[in-house]
Order: sequence, then C-alpha cells, then structure tokens
Amino acid sequence: MAAITVTPAVPAPSSAAAAVPALPLPLPVLHSTVLGWYDAHRRDLPWRTPEASPWAVMVSEFMLQQTPVKRVLPAYAAWLERWPTPADLAADAPGEAVRMWGRLGYPRRALRLHGAAVAITEKHGGVVPDDHATLLSLPGVGEYTAAAVASFAFRQRHVVLDTNVRRVFARAVTGVEYPAQATTAAERRTATALLPDDADTAATWAVGVMELGALVCTARAPECGGCPLFNHCAWQRAGRPPYEGPARRGQTYEGTDRQVRGKLLAVLRDAHGTVGQARLDAVWPDAVQRARALDGLVADGLVEPVEQGVYRLPQ
Repeated sequence: MAAITVTPAVPAPSSAAAAVPALPLPLPVLHSTVLGWYDAHRRDLPWRTPEASPWAVMVSEFMLQQTPVKRVLPAYAAWLERWPTPADLAADAPGEAVRMWGRLGYPRRALRLHGAAVAITEKHGGVVPDDHATLLSLPGVGEYTAAAVASFAFRQRHVVLDTNVRRVFARAVTGVEYPAQATTAAERRTATALLPDDADTAATWAVGVMELGALVCTARAPECGGCPLFNHCAWQRAGRPPYEGPARRGQTYEGTDRQVRGKLLAVLRDAHGTVGQARLDAVWPDAVQRARALDGLVADGLVEPVEQGVYRLPQ
C-alpha cells in the first residue's frame, strides 16, 4: 500500500503529514481518479463556463450557500441580466438586491452581496480582486467564499471546504459517515495535504471533490456503487459504520420565525413601495411571533421603518 505524499499547501501547516490518515492509493492516483470522474460527470453549469466572469462566480457562490443548484439557476440568470457587473449592483439600492433575491432564502446574503459590490466598485475600480486576502476583506466574504472565488474564478491553489467536500473527506479519508458540525483544524490539515501542487489542477480538484459530494457521496443516500473511490473509501472499507457524533441539526421551517420573516419580506418585495402595518399583520396570526420576526428583519437591515406602522425595503 503506497503512502500518501503530502504536498506543501497554501497555507501549509507544518503538522499536515501527521494529521492525514494513509489512503490505499498514491496521491497522484487519487487526484487522477477524482479528476477523471469529474471530467466525465460534471454538470454543465453557467458559472463554470470559460465565459463566466469573476463577478458571475462570486454571485453563484453567494447564492449556492445552503441553496440547491436547481433553485439558484433562474435567480442567477436574472441577477446577472440586471446587474452584469459589481458597479451595476452598487448603483442600485440594497432593497432592490433583497427584492431580486426572491425566495432563495437567507436574504441577508443579498445585502452582503450588495455590500461586496459597493466595496469592489469604490475600492477596486469595479474589478473583483484576485488576491485571496483582499477578497476576504470584502463585506460578507468569509473564508469559504474567498477561497472559492480565488480558486474557481482565478484558478489559484486554495483549500475550498464546503459541506460536500467535508463529507467526501470524512468518509473517504477519515472513515466516518459525517464530518463534525463545524469545520475543524484537522479537516483543514487533511484538505491541505490532499491539494495538488499545480494551481490549475488544484482548482479543478476543488470543484471535482465538491461535485462528487453533491452527486454521489450525498448526505442521506450516497450512491457508493457509482463512486470512483468505492474500493479505496475508508468508510466503505470499515463497513459503513453509522454516525456516532452529536445529533445533527435539522432544517425545520414550518412555523418558525424564519417562515414568518419570509412571508413578511414577500409582501414588501411585491409592494415596490411602502407597506402599512395592516398588510403585514395579515400574513401571520400570532402577533407576538410576527412582531419578533419583523423586529429581526429591521435589526438585520432587510426592512426599514419609514414612520410608525409603515415599512419598506432598504433604500
């Protein structure tokens, strides 16, 4: 059994080699196996085309957080048709970003993307920066998004750890069904050690592992028989032991404040102007929960009070 060859990473922890379990195949074979699978099975998505601008890639990354691809596709197309550059979005009111966000969910992402567009326009000449640290300094851009944009838009070598990637590594390398609920330092060391040396290959590797997790190594019903790593997966070789960690958080929606917030925002999005309290009161029977949800929207900057009992999207 060949041992893994640990490559330097960006950044490269000195303890990376000791942190990564050995795989039953050499690292170059692991890379070629996943990359070959990706080349044959990848989805044809608009943000992956050579024509996709760095701004288009950034928009897709904001939209894809906690949202399935099929829901993102129409919103992504409409967004870029209206705002093909950061400057176009920055010139519009933040409330218009919230309106266009529609029913994608987690609408604070719309405000964060608008804030990033303003910063790009005012500080970077309207051009999405290609430097990871500069990307990380943009409003609403965290470690994942900065790494994803640097990797996918600029073909740089970065560790890109989303839920799908973390699940593939947890199973194939660590031998557990699910990763920890929050990304750990050990996961980052593993991902760093597995990253190809060549920047362009590393960028393809990042999206290839992500695609493997999205299409094959899924959370609830993994199609292990169709996985290119079936014979080498540590979880498979261990007999697919069940998850033994803390209870995994569900995605409850019905009856939650999040549902009420969505209903209130829907009224404001459709109004194209101010909305009186009576129209908002009609969307939910529980007055206490409704008031709490509305207060939360105001606190998050998604809704502006105009006067007593009158509201609008932020201007």
